[in-house]
Amino acid sequence: MDCKARRALRLGWWSTGRGEGSRGLLRAVHGTIAAGDLNASIEYVFSNREQGEAEGSDEFFRMVESMGIPLVRLSSQRFRRERGGGGMAHHRNAYHDEAMRLTAKYETDLSVLAGYMLITSPRMCRERTMINLHPALPDAPAGMWQDVIWQLIESGAAQHGAMLHLATEVLDAGPTLSYCSFPIRDSELAPLWSQFDSVGLDAARADGERQPLFAEIRRRGVARERPLLVATVIALAEGSIRIEGGRPHGPRGPIDGGLCMNDEVERLMQAWREIPRAPGIRGG
Repeated sequence: MDCKARRALRLGWWSTGRGEGSRGLLRAVHGTIAAGDLNASIEYVFSNREQGEAEGSDEFFRMVESMGIPLVRLSSQRFRRERGGGGMAHHRNAYHDEAMRLTAKYETDLSVLAGYMLITSPRMCRERTMINLHPALPDAPAGMWQDVIWQLIESGAAQHGAMLHLATEVLDAGPTLSYCSFPIRDSELAPLWSQFDSVGLDAARADGERQPLFAEIRRRGVARERPLLVATVIALAEGSIRIEGGRPHGPRGPIDGGLCMNDEVERLMQAWREIPRAPGIRGG
C-alpha cells in the first residue's frame, strides 16, 4: 500500500516514563517514523509524573524534548495529595478528566499506552481509542508482568509473549489486535530450568528479578515488545488493521484473538541487529 495515499496516523503517547523500557518503546516508534518506514506522527507525550519526581522519568522527559514532541505532564502523586490523599482509585475519574482536558487540543486518531502505569478511567476508555502494550500472551495468566512470569515458570509453560489490545473499562480484557510468542523451554534455557528445579520456587522467588531463569525470560520478552509495537502501529497506519465499533478488523473482517506477528517481529529484530544505532535498540 502506498503510504503517501493515506493521511499520517496521529498518535497520542501515554507513558509514566519510569525507565529504559519506556524510553526504548518511544525511541522505536519515533525512529521508525524518522526513517520513513511508518506514516505516522506523535502529536504529544503525556506523563503522570512531573520534573523532579524520579530520575528515570526526568531522563524520559529530556529525551521527549530532544525529539521536539510536545510534552504534557500532570503529576498523579501531586493530584492525589492536593485532594486529600488516598489511593489512585479514589481519584481516577477526576484525574483522567483533567488529563483529557490538557490533551484535548491535540488532534489524534489513536492513543498508545506504552509504560503508562495508571489504570485509565471508564470515560477515557469510551471517548478515546487506546491500545495498550501488555507483556503476556492473550491466554496467559492475568496480572503484572512479574506475576505472569512467575506463574509461567511455576506451571512449566512452553511459551511466553506480548500483545497489543484495545483498552476498555475491563482491565487488560479488551480485544487483542496483535501478539507475538517465543519459546521458553528451548535448549538454551534448559540449564536455567535445571537450576530452577534444583533450588525450588520459594528460593528462586527470593532472588526476585535477578533469578537467572526469570531474568532471561524477561529479556526475551523485552526484546520483542518494541518490534511488536512498531509492527502493529505500521499495520494500523497502512490500514491492514483497523478499529471499527470497538473491535479490531483485518482484511477479511473482525480479528478474533489477534494477529500473530511472529514473522514481522523476528524480521525487525534481525534488521535492528544489522543496523548500528537502530531505532529503540541502541542510541537515541
